[in-house]
Amino acid sequence: MITMHCLSMRAPSFLAGSALIILVMMNLMGCQHQPYAEHLPHPKVSADCEAIRSHLDIDDRIGTLRNITHAFNQACYDVVLEYGSRAQTDYRYKQFSIVKETSSIFLPDGMLTEYVLESYERGFLTFLLSASHYQLNNFDGSKVELRRLDHEIITPLYNYGEDPINILLSAVMWETLDQSDESWVDWNRLSTQQERHALVSEFASRRMRAIDEGQGVVGPWSIYTGGTFPDIDWDLQFTGSNNGYFSVKPKQRFGEDCVSDTGVRISTRPWFAKIALRHNDGYHPILNVQSWMRLPFGVAYSITTFASGASIAIGGCALDVYTQAEGALCEVFLNGGTALIRKSPKVLRHVLQPDLRHWDNVPIHFLFTTASTVEDEECFSNLSRQEQRQTKKLFDANRVVKSNGAIDD
Repeated sequence: MITMHCLSMRAPSFLAGSALIILVMMNLMGCQHQPYAEHLPHPKVSADCEAIRSHLDIDDRIGTLRNITHAFNQACYDVVLEYGSRAQTDYRYKQFSIVKETSSIFLPDGMLTEYVLESYERGFLTFLLSASHYQLNNFDGSKVELRRLDHEIITPLYNYGEDPINILLSAVMWETLDQSDESWVDWNRLSTQQERHALVSEFASRRMRAIDEGQGVVGPWSIYTGGTFPDIDWDLQFTGSNNGYFSVKPKQRFGEDCVSDTGVRISTRPWFAKIALRHNDGYHPILNVQSWMRLPFGVAYSITTFASGASIAIGGCALDVYTQAEGALCEVFLNGGTALIRKSPKVLRHVLQPDLRHWDNVPIHFLFTTASTVEDEECFSNLSRQEQRQTKKLFDANRVVKSNGAIDD
């Protein structure tokens, strides 16, 4: 009786302690398992440039990049130049902190670190700045940004290397600015991409010959975008991977390249490839080492979650017996403990997840054409109807824009 009395007295404290354990574990999982690569809701696009400006928070790096895209698509070129220039400078370099780098071993990748632009993102941002200057009739400013774009492509910083998409954007912009010598350099770079982009390489070689023969383009260039960059899926792969222990794949298939007499279409697969390589030991040794050091902690967190769930279930049922609760307590604690046990694999996965943040509202492909209308472009007409409906004009050399962002067609 004395034993039963003691157990009864301890029951409230046991219940409180068990509830506390559940709350702590659920809170811990919530903090650890934020899907950092998951898309946040996009703000509604407004044609009012001031409304778009009001959504911009330079400290929210991914959000700022999204809104820069929105601003460009709504012809708010002054907004693009203001915030794009700041992003170009502020998001360029990673600020290393011993405390943050050490602490990040115990938490999901990217939780404590600011996002920095990949090389292709720096290049595309620079193109948007160049195109914005062009649309505002500041051709010298456009040329300055194109020279910076050339520098970004080859700067040995965060996944640098020949990026065929940004080279294409640069080549077309130089031709738009009537700088055939400069564009020839970019076409020449593209002509060496036979292994991965044979069709684009062939088109570039044709453009080089045309420039050498003094032939201009058939008509002014227009640039279209199609679809949206696919979501990214990943899984653990401990064997046969040179990318840490990750297998990173797109959730949507990229289309094939296409060329015609008047244009070229290229997918953004090369941009995805750069994201997938972030944890390759040859790209960033620190991230690679951190991912391996994080592995035992992820396993420990998962085991702790499983053990906590098992303890809650067993302890609750034991308490039910001693307090003669006739199964009511056991059922409650068994359900709670089982739910926590089921979370243990998710704990492991989310603690180990790679940092896959990226500029996500970029297209799945670009279409460059000199055809008078996009319907006359062969690389548009061979798209599916759904892909055609998703095609939007990004840049038109014929556009003349006032300083306030209004378009005169």
